[in-house]
Amino acid sequence: MADLDRFLRYLQRDDVDDLLFQTGKVAGLRTGAEMRPLTQKKLETSQIVTLLGTSGLSSYLPTEDTGGTAVQVTIGQADFDLAIARRGELLQVRLARPGTWTAGAAQEDRPLAAKDPPLEPPVPKQPARERVTIPREQATASTAPPAALLQLLTDARNSGASDVHISSGNEARIRRVGRLQPHGQPLNHQQVEAMLLPLLDRSRGQQLQELGYADFALSIPGIGRFRANVNRQSTGIKGCFRLIDEMPSTLDTLGLPDELRRLTDFHQGLAIVSGPSGQGKTTTMAALVDMLNTERAFHIITVEDPVEFIHPKKKSVLTQRQVGDHTNSFGSALKAALREDPDVIVIGELRDRETVEMALSAAETGHLVIATMSSPSGAKTIDRLIDMFPPDDQAQVRATLAGALKLIVSQRLVPSADKTRLYAAVSMITGGIALWSLIRDNKLFQLPSLLQRGRNFGMIRIEDSLNALLARDAITIEAAEHVADDPRVLCVPGNDSPEPLPEPSAGGLRSFFNRKG
Repeated sequence: MADLDRFLRYLQRDDVDDLLFQTGKVAGLRTGAEMRPLTQKKLETSQIVTLLGTSGLSSYLPTEDTGGTAVQVTIGQADFDLAIARRGELLQVRLARPGTWTAGAAQEDRPLAAKDPPLEPPVPKQPARERVTIPREQATASTAPPAALLQLLTDARNSGASDVHISSGNEARIRRVGRLQPHGQPLNHQQVEAMLLPLLDRSRGQQLQELGYADFALSIPGIGRFRANVNRQSTGIKGCFRLIDEMPSTLDTLGLPDELRRLTDFHQGLAIVSGPSGQGKTTTMAALVDMLNTERAFHIITVEDPVEFIHPKKKSVLTQRQVGDHTNSFGSALKAALREDPDVIVIGELRDRETVEMALSAAETGHLVIATMSSPSGAKTIDRLIDMFPPDDQAQVRATLAGALKLIVSQRLVPSADKTRLYAAVSMITGGIALWSLIRDNKLFQLPSLLQRGRNFGMIRIEDSLNALLARDAITIEAAEHVADDPRVLCVPGNDSPEPLPEPSAGGLRSFFNRKG
């Protein structure tokens, strides 16, 4: 179904009086006493709700049965009269040019349901009619979420949750310490749509309609910031919300190794934070950016989809751009960034070949590039970067990557022994002659051996990190075996174990690793 703007163009014609969208009927326009169809299929209530949501009109949806009183709204630069009638789950929406309606002129010739009386017509235009202005590109962050969603997100924030899931026919689910837990009563299709569709501005609503999903950031005063995804699935519409901390954490509060501080010494090259989805990559990258922002006077450009952490003003100049709102794509933003005098370029995620090409080009031309990538380990990260290119180009890519790669940190979140928090277990691969030779010569199968003997070069195996946690009984051996690349080298608590890492502060564990708990 087309978006509302396309239908509104018909009202520019002098012979068209109004538009009609009604449950169980095709969309139509009225010319005098004649109704002309605009669609072939009959409309469902959910389609009408989505149509209104794409233009920011969801707040006018009535919660009780009504005949539909006219109000005046401004969509883009044009004024329109709007009347929405409701009877049960049935909707009737009318739009007209201002002053078109008179008493009885907008009366529909058929009722919403055969057993019901006809709907009341919109009232005549009054001199003191309510007027509301709706910008064409309404900012998502300023959209007031419905009360039911506000309460759910507040409960999630107060309980230390990391994610919230809302879907038709199920209770809302809140993820704490990596586990989904039901919250409240099951939600029906109408309740879920009423909670989620008002969050969508015109562009996000169009993305949902065309692609089946929409990604955006949501800021709610007093509750915090969220990364949101609204999508369509078998039972209707679904929403996922990732809770984001108000301020970036530090390496110390996250319990990450001091070797990561070497990043401030680099003036060019590529640094990647990798790991499976939901393992805190974005939070670690935000901590690295905050460290640079605190210690160096750089120009830092971030390209994200969406922007998650809002970095405060410190020593550096920070430019944060969001794909979809400030730029069309990662590739176009990175091309533009090279002309904006950057010292550091931060990429939300290396998703495709074009983005990887631009990241390597920027790293080669004297910029420090920091990015995340969804991959299970550091070795797989290098493989994936190379495999994005066709075989004929991979030799050149290996040579470029060998010269540019400075650091790969791969992390997994491991539940604590008492199941109240999550710890980060990390592996770290640092750039050097030995690593660069393996990449150029296509001998990455020797990387585990290099990691084993590369401690003096700042390299860390994930098993080293797990053994340090085991040594102080922070995690169980079963949890460690679940994420280890080689469980055979894990030290059973009570046996000889390596020196433990410094204990992270409680504030950091609460602010970050409670993202998944």
